[in-house]
Amino acid sequence: MSGRPLNIVLLGPPGGGKGTQSQRIQQRFGAVPISSGQMLRAAVRTGSELGRKAKTILESGALVPDEIIIDMIAARIAEPDCAKGFILDGFPRTLPQAQALDRLLAARGLRLSHVIELRVDDAALIDRISGRFSCSRCGTGYHDRHQPPKKPGVCDVCGSTEFTRRADDNADTVRARLEAYHAQTTPILPYYDRQGVLKIVDGMAEIDRVSAQIMQALNGN
Repeated sequence: MSGRPLNIVLLGPPGGGKGTQSQRIQQRFGAVPISSGQMLRAAVRTGSELGRKAKTILESGALVPDEIIIDMIAARIAEPDCAKGFILDGFPRTLPQAQALDRLLAARGLRLSHVIELRVDDAALIDRISGRFSCSRCGTGYHDRHQPPKKPGVCDVCGSTEFTRRADDNADTVRARLEAYHAQTTPILPYYDRQGVLKIVDGMAEIDRVSAQIMQALNGN
């Protein structure tokens, strides 16, 4: 592939594996993962001007406007570590956001090189996420059906008998998040498809297979 920066949007529902795949893309190509949620929380913590604006809005219970998110992304991609490119996770979520991102990049002489959607099977993903739990002591992950502890109620790694389950790792919550994701993302896919940058990969495959599909897409295959 050419030496041009890899500017990527990684689409996929919560729990679809975007974080893992972002790390693998970074290791291979040097593009920097940028999570809009993490970026927003970091800006609030550091007390930057944008962070203070965002904090006020969040504390009021309102959604942070697209303009603030775009300004944060603009500042982030201008940093030196993004010279080899970036991987956006969590943004854009809507068609107006996608259009605003394109305007931002065009103003800087940049463009998206790839938009990759991790396509999932909703029922399988609900099953995958809603059965997750972990050891409270060492953090080892388990699943009710697919990966239970070898001895029921006892961690395989550290022997602890205390486990935790995320409050939002339940079928109803996951189903609602998937419905919201599909409703928001449906208009984005044809928009990027018309630009010739969209690739869809099987997000339900084994992690290494998903990575292989993404690497093929990034290498133009």
